[in-house]
Amino acid sequence: MRADFYLIARPRFRAEPLRLACELVRKAYEANLWTLVLARDTAQAEQLDDLLWDMGDDTYIPHQIAGRDEEDELTPVLIAEPQTDTPMRALVINLRDAPVPDGFERVLEVVPADESARGPLRERWKHYKARGLEVNKHDM
Repeated sequence: MRADFYLIARPRFRAEPLRLACELVRKAYEANLWTLVLARDTAQAEQLDDLLWDMGDDTYIPHQIAGRDEEDELTPVLIAEPQTDTPMRALVINLRDAPVPDGFERVLEVVPADESARGPLRERWKHYKARGLEVNKHDM
């Protein structure tokens, strides 16, 4: 199991942090990795859903908010609101405050550009490391 932390550094991601999550989703989809995105709340899930529809004319990523359609298991990218019970997938993009429980092969964590907001992510780094995961950092 592996945890990758993506630090927001580029101006375009600083202006719209969810764009980084969309880029991670795009790369996962292009690699044929079915992905679960754990949204912080319903508003964030809906914003991410809108952004994934707006990835450019040449980019289409089949996705939906989990639990709103009976076709969840046929959709490569699921966005899960906290109140929706969604089965874990091998690749998880975590936008929530808590670490992801077991059931994944790889988790991607998006780290805010604001240094003061990074404390919880440092704790998650330690948490995943203590669980024996391979932990990596990437500057984006």
